[in-house]
Amino acid sequence: MSKRIRKPAVAGAFYPAEKEALDQKIAIYLENSRPVEIVSNVFGLIVPHAGYIYSGGVAARAYRQIVDRDFDIVVVISPSHRIYFEEVSVYGGDAYETPLGIIEVDKEKARKLAAMSPNIIVSDLGHEIDEHALEVQLPFLQHILYDFKLLPIVMGNQDAANIKALSDALAELLKDCNALIVASSDLSHFHNYDKATLLDKVVVEDINQFDDTKLAQDLAANTCEMCGGGPVLATMKACKKLGANKAKVLLYRNSGDVSGEKDQVVGYLAGMLYS
Repeated sequence: MSKRIRKPAVAGAFYPAEKEALDQKIAIYLENSRPVEIVSNVFGLIVPHAGYIYSGGVAARAYRQIVDRDFDIVVVISPSHRIYFEEVSVYGGDAYETPLGIIEVDKEKARKLAAMSPNIIVSDLGHEIDEHALEVQLPFLQHILYDFKLLPIVMGNQDAANIKALSDALAELLKDCNALIVASSDLSHFHNYDKATLLDKVVVEDINQFDDTKLAQDLAANTCEMCGGGPVLATMKACKKLGANKAKVLLYRNSGDVSGEKDQVVGYLAGMLYS
């Protein structure tokens, strides 16, 4: 029986479509990023998902921290930009593909995760061919880690019930695993540079305090913005339960820092959850 593989949708748009060019671009981003102080365990990363020209350098600052580390399974959680659905969707196919090759989905863990809560389903919802937020993380992971299984998750409804269901299930599923959880999210969208910086500073402070309760309150009150607030909150909560006791924002920028266009910008940060 032929395998069901989710083909790359945004290669050639968000990142290079040719293997050599993509590998080289990621290598340069990582070379220009610096590791932080030595930490014993990295449990999670928070990374942006714009085109690499805008946010690749920020994403690389997070991914630089897992160079020379090994993980058996990587969970990537993203929001859905194209369609709305109520549940948390774990991909039901066999693999995701990028120009760097094929990443096998851990189908057994996908089934186990979905069995833990009615809020979580095995489905293709949110994994459609034009969703980018999960896909753009994969070349970085392939370049650094080589051999790992993937658990690709897209959140439809990012409400408190789904955040709790997903974080509880992941903490239970991964408690005896060598796992990394990656939350894919950009910050504020299409404000001017000064307003964006003000909104995004709230997110930076909440993450640095490792305060998911405050971040949830600030998102609900619109004192900050994240398109992937649900993925980030679920990741923070799950990582805490798995043993992370610190969080650090490694780099903040917005699109205005790259393009020079400061009328309508999008915010990006790289974060790490660790012990």
